[in-house]
Amino acid sequence: MAEFSLVGSPEPFLHVAMRRGDKIFCESNAMVMMEDPLELKGRLQGGLMQSLLRRFANEESLFQQHIEAVRGDGDCLLSAALDGDMQILDVGATQYLLSDGAFVAAHDSVEVKARLNSSLGGAFFGNTGGFLVMETSGQGQVVVAGCGTLFEIEVEPNKEIVIDNGHVVCWDSRLNYSLSVSTSQSSGLLGNLMNSVMSGEGMVLRFSGKGKVVICSRNRQNLLAWLQSKLSPRSNQ
Repeated sequence: MAEFSLVGSPEPFLHVAMRRGDKIFCESNAMVMMEDPLELKGRLQGGLMQSLLRRFANEESLFQQHIEAVRGDGDCLLSAALDGDMQILDVGATQYLLSDGAFVAAHDSVEVKARLNSSLGGAFFGNTGGFLVMETSGQGQVVVAGCGTLFEIEVEPNKEIVIDNGHVVCWDSRLNYSLSVSTSQSSGLLGNLMNSVMSGEGMVLRFSGKGKVVICSRNRQNLLAWLQSKLSPRSNQ
């Protein structure tokens, strides 16, 4: 099985050491460098429907990169789409749900599929709801990325944790979670909306149970919005 390791700091490469016959798949444009014995192809991972769901859920390419050690042993370097850290997760006994844009790469023995949850509107009416997320299955490793620094939080029973949706990278699939428009649980719809506007917070995720959540220090959407504001014509006047 291909060996994943992170090299460099603070924004690492994903180094993949592959023996002949090893296969991995990764997000489109993730490959930075590979040695000659390796072969790269673009594929619809999981078929057309899964590719379309993944595109809708995470704004990822319909086609993912598949790298195989065809002519012998070889190494490759992969990178995440945006500035930030990466983390290698073992899947099998523990499976994970991945947030928008978190997926980087995985062993060929791992599946990463889009899962359709309930309507997002439930987040406004009653503090619960859902959205399309990516879910792992199988055995092996998956690599995730987030803007800024990554940090693990352990959720314990009877101790609910609330995290800004834009800072969540992935979480243990055994955790209970719900999407909310506010950190408050008793303000009602109007109160929650007002609190969200006044506090500057958007959606939050509430986690309970026992398991791990990986968070990142930067909110990708806020970062992209800030960069866009600096690059707009008005900002240059």
